[in-house]
Amino acid sequence: MLPNSRTLALTALAPLAWGSTYLVTTEYLPPDRPLLTATLRALPAGLLLLAFARRLPKGAWWWKAALLGALNITVFMALLFVAAYRLPGGVAGVLGAIQPLVAAGLAVPLLGERPGGRAVLAGVAGVFGVALVVLKATAQLDTVGVLAGLAGAGVMALGTVLTKRWGRPEGVGPLAVTGWQLTAGGLLLAPIALLAEGAPPAMTGVNLLGYLYLAVPNTAVAYWLFFRGVGKLPASSVAFLGLLSPVSATVLGWVFLSQSLTALQMAGMALALGSTVAGALFAAKRGAAGRVVLEVKPAPVAAKVRARLGS
Repeated sequence: MLPNSRTLALTALAPLAWGSTYLVTTEYLPPDRPLLTATLRALPAGLLLLAFARRLPKGAWWWKAALLGALNITVFMALLFVAAYRLPGGVAGVLGAIQPLVAAGLAVPLLGERPGGRAVLAGVAGVFGVALVVLKATAQLDTVGVLAGLAGAGVMALGTVLTKRWGRPEGVGPLAVTGWQLTAGGLLLAPIALLAEGAPPAMTGVNLLGYLYLAVPNTAVAYWLFFRGVGKLPASSVAFLGLLSPVSATVLGWVFLSQSLTALQMAGMALALGSTVAGALFAAKRGAAGRVVLEVKPAPVAAKVRARLGS
């Protein structure tokens, strides 16, 4: 078995699950309530994980958890939905696919991780593969939507890298840290959703089941797996797995919504999947090989940034 392949496989379940969000949201939830949906994904999931973990942050981890929750949950989801509402899904998916490249760039000053040329090439190929899967010739661009999509990818990449940088308090597992982030993100989202969208609408049984799915397997379990992977793998390696989300969404649309798949889309899926596996493994191997060197002699820029951010 290749190094870290089991951890990569488990972590990959998270973006695969996130690919189902569009299907569930459009088919089973009230329309035009993106911020409500984001809140009901994050806050119940966070409280559930806190109930299992029974640990609260201490000391500096109060502000660290709040900042990570704001980046990974609040700001990211808000920007994601702005892009989703102003752009065709394909364009939004391609913008999100740049996340591995952004994470690889941020990992250089913040973590001292230097991506190899093969990993960068895999990231570029992955973006191209996702474009083949989801883009249509009639896709229209919107400046605000494009900026939101790019910013969302950047914010999530930064949150992933900082999650790796800060790690976890001694004796605290990924379940608790994930619960802190989701709860903080949900609490920040709740008043924004109330002000922007008003009181929640009346819910049907189908709506409640949809929210239950998003809160538990799609968010609580998926984010726990994701942040568990961030703790064990190089940040750039985990970020590559985000390419699986648009591929998963396309396959689910084909299976459950009878959406057609062209030969070009199939080729794009093969390219995106191949790039995901190759890029994640290249980054993981390079991270494992460079760990001893970084422990002995950290990169000067990385050392300065670490001193400013704290441990």
